[in-house]
Amino acid sequence: MILTFIIIIATAIISIAAFNNTELFNKLKFNAYQIKHSGEKWRFFSYALVHSGWIHLIINMYVLYSFGGVVERFFSVNFGALGLLYYALLYLGGVLFSTLFDFGKHKNDMYYNAVGASGAVSAVVFSSILVFPSGSIFLFPIPFPLPSWVFGIAYLIYSAYMGKKGVDNIGHNAHFWGAIFGIVLTIIIVPNVIPNFFSSLFN
Repeated sequence: MILTFIIIIATAIISIAAFNNTELFNKLKFNAYQIKHSGEKWRFFSYALVHSGWIHLIINMYVLYSFGGVVERFFSVNFGALGLLYYALLYLGGVLFSTLFDFGKHKNDMYYNAVGASGAVSAVVFSSILVFPSGSIFLFPIPFPLPSWVFGIAYLIYSAYMGKKGVDNIGHNAHFWGAIFGIVLTIIIVPNVIPNFFSSLFN
């Protein structure tokens, strides 16, 4: 889980630093208008390093910790050293791909901002669901583990609802597109993952 821990530590350090540093927060957050009109393309990636608060950060990193290790180990066992490259591509690709919808929608809106690693985490979650459908996760205060695929569906429903409300700076639309990226990339990397998924689910 070395790469997962590196991502969590780096994200936590920068997010915590940005909590009390408005200049840093504003420099890193996703803003499609600034990307298009000021050429600040780093925002396609840097927004995943900052979060709106402690709860937002802790939830994202807990979910990444819970599911990222599964995917990282799967890729490492099946592809050796190349597995870490695939895992990095999954995470960074999720960061980028999950912003493209909002970039197209808000590129002329200087007031739209978004932060958080949710899109990339969503890519990892849904990759994990495909490669290990019998997995589960504990969520307080639910006293029993939720099957990973149930959590995944609930995660997307929540994201769609919050994205429609649009009441915060969290990129909820990114959850959906991050999930799509995670599913598609995993199918490309592991072509037999879909039949294995259904076989595992119904056996």
